[in-house]
Amino acid sequence: MSNDIICLGKSTLDLIWPLESLPGKGGKFIARDFIQLGGGMAATAAVAVSRLGRKVAFYGRAGDDAAGHAMLDELAGYGVDVSQFRLFPNARSSVSGILVDKEGERAIANFRGADIPDEAHWLDLDDVAQTHAVLVDVRWKEGAVSICAKARAHGIPTILDGEIADLDIYDALLPLVDHAIFSLPGLRSYGGAVTNHLQILQKVREQGCKVAAVTMGAQGCLWIDDNGVQHQAAFGVNVVDTTGAGDVFHGAYAVALAEGKNTVEAMRFASGVAALKCTHYGGRAGIPDREEVDAFLAEQFC
Repeated sequence: MSNDIICLGKSTLDLIWPLESLPGKGGKFIARDFIQLGGGMAATAAVAVSRLGRKVAFYGRAGDDAAGHAMLDELAGYGVDVSQFRLFPNARSSVSGILVDKEGERAIANFRGADIPDEAHWLDLDDVAQTHAVLVDVRWKEGAVSICAKARAHGIPTILDGEIADLDIYDALLPLVDHAIFSLPGLRSYGGAVTNHLQILQKVREQGCKVAAVTMGAQGCLWIDDNGVQHQAAFGVNVVDTTGAGDVFHGAYAVALAEGKNTVEAMRFASGVAALKCTHYGGRAGIPDREEVDAFLAEQFC
């Protein structure tokens, strides 16, 4: 049976230390806890999709090492199809060290991995035509271009998780993407000398994207589509940890599109899911299930 959604891109292993406050300089600090979880933009989005009750596959790469197997096993444990998550011999997986303060702010040091091949010829894209949405991030250009081109040929909506990346990656991907949703640092990186958010989003639209958006944390989400400039306010919650909130937002947005929601509905749904995630530690441990999300949104709009 085919999957509702395919997520392609980054997977990493997150090592998380909750602290009272983020260090301002070197020293020794006592953590309140230690948490090891899978992370990565597209991989965490895939977990969010599964938690929200949809069938999902993760297409990605890692090393055939302890971190790679830990990531694969965790994704499978969440119900994600990992048949296209390949572990390469003699390669090193991506690992992140994350410090989180009591306000939920974080500092991340990421090793992106080594000796993992870039080519995507081994991907089996036959299932793309039967999916309802495809989500990619910016960490594997070759794979993202391949699957987005396939999805575009079959009229399947495509979503891009826009983070800081080289411009050649955006030049290759934006013409193949329907919904480009950036983080604020990602948008600023793409904009270069242009600092006005709306001008940058309009530039994104000119590449062929139907929706160009930026998530801004507590300031909500801003986007431009055929109806002009629009804004979704952030939901007020008790923030514990923002790790993975953007990834969860993207996964929830893909679920909304796959279910036929319009852009306004999709932004509202994704904002609610991301807000609930922030009430718990970890990029995945706090992802709500569908029942919790539906109850939360019903309460907000009753």
